[in-house]
Amino acid sequence: MKRTKQILAFAIPAIVGIILVAADHIDAPSSMGTTADIADFFAFEPEEGSNNTVFIVDLQSNVLPDLAYGTFDEDVLTEINIDTDGDLVEDLVIQAIPRDGRMYFFGPVAPMQSGLNSEVLIDSPLGDVEISTTTAITETTDSGVSLFAGPRQDPFFFDFFQFNAVIGGMAPNGFNSPDEAEDTFDGANTLSIAVEIPNALLGTPTGMNALGVPVYKTWVTSNQKQ
Repeated sequence: MKRTKQILAFAIPAIVGIILVAADHIDAPSSMGTTADIADFFAFEPEEGSNNTVFIVDLQSNVLPDLAYGTFDEDVLTEINIDTDGDLVEDLVIQAIPRDGRMYFFGPVAPMQSGLNSEVLIDSPLGDVEISTTTAITETTDSGVSLFAGPRQDPFFFDFFQFNAVIGGMAPNGFNSPDEAEDTFDGANTLSIAVEIPNALLGTPTGMNALGVPVYKTWVTSNQKQ
């Protein structure tokens, strides 16, 4: 396990000594209901021909419409991992960690070590943004990176209760038709982190998607204080 250094002491005074251990969505029950629980991860071009890439991480997936969306956990580091040489090991990371109503971002830079544990990369600040509440707030840095953190409506369409009935053997007719299916998460919130970043800061893509378009091989992890 690795310990973090003190992070931007003038702005984030309380990160010293945190040990961060990765958790995977649903597989780690202790992460459920916290922002260590990863719901969805999206990576895409903002528009055709753009020289930027957008990364969006949705956290805390068990938020139904009648529940509050909660807040970002200050003992959770979210890490976007990027493979630049095709070996499926992270060569660059972009990190996000909240403090006192703001989300602080670091990278993209090589991690101190690859694998499950992480260290906050205080020597590579990327920018920071006020965590949104009722109004969406974004910040764009001098390097052309746009940042956002806050609640967003869950984009995932899923008939969750019918799915459970099917796998539990309680739905002899199977899944509902598109006209009958209900979006269980309609109106629900996730807590989202978004980064739009120039590709020049990420290097050359090493992957290829089904359409023959070069893409980055990328995944996200959450790392929680132990």
